[in-house]
Amino acid sequence: MKIAVNGAWHELPAVAAHTARDLTLEVLLLELGYADRIIATALNGEFVPAAARRETSVRDGDRVEVLAPMQGG
Repeated sequence: MKIAVNGAWHELPAVAAHTARDLTLEVLLLELGYADRIIATALNGEFVPAAARRETSVRDGDRVEVLAPMQGG
């Protein structure tokens, strides 16, 4: 499965066992190492709230954006 994450295309063999209907944004984020991190997400340009990631399906060719808050001043 090929998915663009933050603009870079990735082949995701680790999630090959998942079918397109049960691969969710939540599972993808776990596979990419974002577990337990405070992040904002978008799928194909649409914001996805944290509470909706479990029900949001991810399919081959989708574009995912993951943003982490930055500190500064």
